[in-house]
Amino acid sequence: MSRILRPLLLAGAVLGGLSSLTAQADTLRIGFQKSSTLLTVAKQQGTLEKALAARGTKVSWHEFPSGLPLLESLNVGNVDISADVADTVPVFAQAAGAQLTYYALETPSPNAQAVLVAQDSPLKSLADLKGKRVAVTKAAGSHYLLIAALAKAGLSFKDIQPSYLTPADGRAAFENGNVDAWVTWEPFVSSAQLQQNARTLASGEGLASYQRYYLASTPYAEQHPEVLAVVFETLQQTGRWIKAHPEEAAQVLGPLWGGLDARTVQQANQRRSYQVQAVTREALAEQQAIADAFYQAGLIPRKVDATAAGIWQPDAAQVTAHSH
Repeated sequence: MSRILRPLLLAGAVLGGLSSLTAQADTLRIGFQKSSTLLTVAKQQGTLEKALAARGTKVSWHEFPSGLPLLESLNVGNVDISADVADTVPVFAQAAGAQLTYYALETPSPNAQAVLVAQDSPLKSLADLKGKRVAVTKAAGSHYLLIAALAKAGLSFKDIQPSYLTPADGRAAFENGNVDAWVTWEPFVSSAQLQQNARTLASGEGLASYQRYYLASTPYAEQHPEVLAVVFETLQQTGRWIKAHPEEAAQVLGPLWGGLDARTVQQANQRRSYQVQAVTREALAEQQAIADAFYQAGLIPRKVDATAAGIWQPDAAQVTAHSH
């Protein structure tokens, strides 16, 4: 069994029954990562707290190092909703038996991830990756991009030497020449391009849409749809604000992203859509493609029906009421 999935399964078995006991109607517990742009900005600006205060709902924030631990915590009822995670993460969570509900997505941002090589690298095409050492973060959106990129070149994982590294370790390995290529996402792509003169071998264009998904624990989604409506509207407004105020957004995010300079943050944000929409069952077609690809690669232990997850839909009248 995958080392990624075992903790998820164990935690689900031990704590799954506690979710209804730990949920608190008067406090919305949000799990997020440093890269959770929209909710990070909303947290800095206090917009969600203001929007929910009228309902008597408070907000508590809980930071996670990556998407998988975040969804594990969501599944066992330790947080109520998640900020955005890469499209691959819910697939791994579903494979571990998690009961989760989609409540929003960011429309595709294929250029927000890429296969990078050093400026003077002899690698000129995806086919040149054969036999090479490639850094990638396991279960991240970039993991699926690498699978898709190799398939386009007529290669598989057996044709490369994958190095499963966190973004920080991947950057160090790339910078020191310990790997031949690095597959990653924003803001790491822009940082590598602008600070290390990295060259893009391929972006996600035509290979992987890279949609970011927002999830809730299914019990919370069923019991508090009106709170999700407020969160959904806040996400939409924050996405519009970032696109309309790129300089201000960079000032907010730069320090939170490890002291990145404004130019890097702005370039990274230009490549993200930040356009928040409701999730439809039809829109999960690429999720199914990801699940199938990971199963075929032996990365998840069983087939996953991506459409079996819950889907929360905003009520038009409810959302309109909150937008005024």
